[in-house]
Amino acid sequence: MIGVNLTAWILGLSLGLMTLLFIFRIVLTWYPQADLNRFPLNLVAWPTEPFLVPMRKLIPPIGGVDITPIIWVGIFSLVREILLGQQGLLTMMSRVN
Repeated sequence: MIGVNLTAWILGLSLGLMTLLFIFRIVLTWYPQADLNRFPLNLVAWPTEPFLVPMRKLIPPIGGVDITPIIWVGIFSLVREILLGQQGLLTMMSRVN
């Protein structure tokens, strides 16, 4: 069961970090003049942009507002809850002896 616990820990950390980065990305949409290619903003833009580009092709900005980071926060939160929540798949697997 150590493999399940290690997987749950790594997934929890990764999904939590991505959720946090997308929340920062949401805040950055309030400042359209911000240069996302300069440090430290590129630390937020670099890992999130590969997720946002294909989603922007499916969902264009609504009223000039890019809502794709909000959608990704929802997706990552849902995946984290399904896998690691109180009744999550990996949580249940780690409880089985």
